[in-house]
Amino acid sequence: MQVIRLLKERSEITSHDRAVTIAFLGDSVTQGCFEVFMDHEDRIDTVYEKEHGYHTYLIHILSMLYPRVPVNIIHAGICGDNAPGGNKRLERDVLRFHPDLVVVCFGLNDAVNGKAGLENYTQALREIFTKLREAGTECIFMTPNMMNTYVSAHITDERIRDIARETGAVQTDGIFDEYVEAAKAVCGECKVPVCDCYARWKTLYANGVDVTELLANKMNHPSREMNWLFAVSLLETMMEM
Repeated sequence: MQVIRLLKERSEITSHDRAVTIAFLGDSVTQGCFEVFMDHEDRIDTVYEKEHGYHTYLIHILSMLYPRVPVNIIHAGICGDNAPGGNKRLERDVLRFHPDLVVVCFGLNDAVNGKAGLENYTQALREIFTKLREAGTECIFMTPNMMNTYVSAHITDERIRDIARETGAVQTDGIFDEYVEAAKAVCGECKVPVCDCYARWKTLYANGVDVTELLANKMNHPSREMNWLFAVSLLETMMEM
């Protein structure tokens, strides 16, 4: 992968004409969201800790492996966003910074639209990948984590439990599986490398792991520790291309 070649080359010299820049385009998981709660105005809010996001972990690893090379990161994750939204803001939030690599991760919010939203999801991804290719920017599509498979007893507020019922149904009814497979098919068409973290979560689930307990909000936000899985998986994908 080009960005790894840049890191390798620039680690071998003592001065650099510019840093390596990696952008992360996605939703609340990319933004660094964890637990959810009812705020003082009785609205659902979330805990924001970008320092525990997978992008921060990845840059930490790259800084350890290539300490001489400055690495910039562009945080372009927005809570509640989906692929069509990411497509609309791609120029504003990502392309104008001319990143060397863009990691795209959408699907969690798209899938709650059910099968009716599948075409909008795949078309938006297709347009994002096309725009990145035309800009000469490398891209990786990272599949999301699994959502909850049941409504956790940790969730006590009935309004949040209603959301958990919805996300759980999307997961257990196979709708999210369809979204992930459709996204991977678009990646195949557009020749975009896939970092298939969803498959890793499914493997855990198939081997008896309670994946709902691995979610900070018990719905769709992975725990701080599980964000390391994203980071390591991305590094592996970057080095294998």
